[in-house]
Amino acid sequence: MRGSVYYQSSQLVKQIFQAGLKKEDKVDPNHPHFQFVSSYKTMESYRAVWNNFFNYLLEQWRLRNFENIEDYHVAAYMDYKIEYYPSKQYLEKISAAIGKLEIALKNFAKNIHNEDREYDFSIRQTILDEARDLKYVSNNYHNRAYKNPLKVIENLKNPQHKLAASIQFEGGARIEGIALIKKEQLHDIKYDPITNEKKGSLFTKEKGGKEGEVLISIDTYLKLEICLQFDSTFKINRQKYYNDIKQSCLLNGEIAEGSHGLRWNFAKSRMFEYAQAGYSYQDSLQEVSYEMKHNRASITEHYLS
Repeated sequence: MRGSVYYQSSQLVKQIFQAGLKKEDKVDPNHPHFQFVSSYKTMESYRAVWNNFFNYLLEQWRLRNFENIEDYHVAAYMDYKIEYYPSKQYLEKISAAIGKLEIALKNFAKNIHNEDREYDFSIRQTILDEARDLKYVSNNYHNRAYKNPLKVIENLKNPQHKLAASIQFEGGARIEGIALIKKEQLHDIKYDPITNEKKGSLFTKEKGGKEGEVLISIDTYLKLEICLQFDSTFKINRQKYYNDIKQSCLLNGEIAEGSHGLRWNFAKSRMFEYAQAGYSYQDSLQEVSYEMKHNRASITEHYLS
């Protein structure tokens, strides 16, 4: 599909909106209007989310044809929104709107291209459930850093989960940055001028396409390197990873904060390292923000609360 964000969203609206439909028709799998939207206000609300999502994809992923949206785009967008601490209702609206987008894209492929295309955005529900469970939404704010992150990592049952958690804890990577890692992302051993130590450099793409290196311990880097000698990719299942962390937290008497809690631990320890290296508080905030693939220094303060 070609055209502006607003043109493409308008074409998709036509695939799922019909005013005045009966409720029984919208819930009947055999009816042509199954899962349609019949309220102007609801459709307008969903389309506003679509436009925001599409603009995000255009700006961060350079994606111009929104028929090419995949589940990892959805995951990155929702993680991006969660990072800025949305209300529970807003995140629920995003999830619902993307659910309708999935249907609209399927209908567009069938009605316009005469094709049955597979779109599966079910990751949206997994992320929404995690956000509710872990209180990532704004009706219950608290510090999410683990009291003993090394113990949480140690008690993970799956060795790949231990490795993924170590990368997040040591380098501050988001989950989308470590859920799938390829050999070419390993950028060898380098010198960290902040700690005066040698570290492994892992190149990741996170938060809608933001790229940069993640510095991790040599031990973690070598373990990852060994994994990638046997398989072309290092890959973890997000839901299984989340469940493993949850079980580990139960064993350690920690509040389960998911993998994102490890980023909080990284922010705190890295701020201390910058202070030890002689950086001012404001400069430390800015540099840690860059390392965590943010832009504004004020975002780092969110992790220090």
